[in-house]
Amino acid sequence: MSSISSALQGVLQQIRQTALAAGREPDSVQLLAVSKTFPAEAIREAWAAGQTAFGENYVQELLDKAHILTDLPVQWHFIGPLQSNKTRPVAEIAHWVHSVDRLKIAERLSAQRPAHLPPLNICLQVNISGEDSKSGVVPSELPALAAAVARLPRLALRGLMCIPAPTTDPLQQQAAFAALRELYEQLQANGLALDTLSMGMSADMVAAIREGATMVRVGTAIFGHRHYPGNPA
Repeated sequence: MSSISSALQGVLQQIRQTALAAGREPDSVQLLAVSKTFPAEAIREAWAAGQTAFGENYVQELLDKAHILTDLPVQWHFIGPLQSNKTRPVAEIAHWVHSVDRLKIAERLSAQRPAHLPPLNICLQVNISGEDSKSGVVPSELPALAAAVARLPRLALRGLMCIPAPTTDPLQQQAAFAALRELYEQLQANGLALDTLSMGMSADMVAAIREGATMVRVGTAIFGHRHYPGNPA
């Protein structure tokens, strides 16, 4: 068993155990393997171990890996900030976009989604911790954005995503995720048929699952630590 396969099984076991401890069905939480900065061969290893959904943060990297891995029916999720001049390739390749925080981006994805493909699944990114450095719609503007995106053709509004301020305090982690879940439930009460809470990463997925995450985005715990250009660490 490869190191990626072994790590993947460990993460899946942790998801199952956490879900059961929270009184949830283990299969109510989907694992999204975040493969940004790792080579296509790493995705191929994880695929061979049973993982089918992968998250990418950078448009060119998504395009390169999708081209290399055309022989695999990978479910591609775009989870990074998306500029309006780069929406077309994402609309043409991705199955999900988790990081929509402006109507303009959603409108471009809607217009550029090929008619022969299923609707593009959309999560709205919420700046749940109010950080100036983070992308995301502010909670007060979320209802209007959600209503507008839900009306666009070729898109399927599925839910919400957040990246809270990093903390090792489990209570602070859970408070941020609880706040996103409450926004999600408010939108459902307003008539939107949402089913996805994309929240929780390697360091805080336990807290996220306890607060209702339906999809956790895990990279480091599966693929190892990332080595960015110019950063020998």
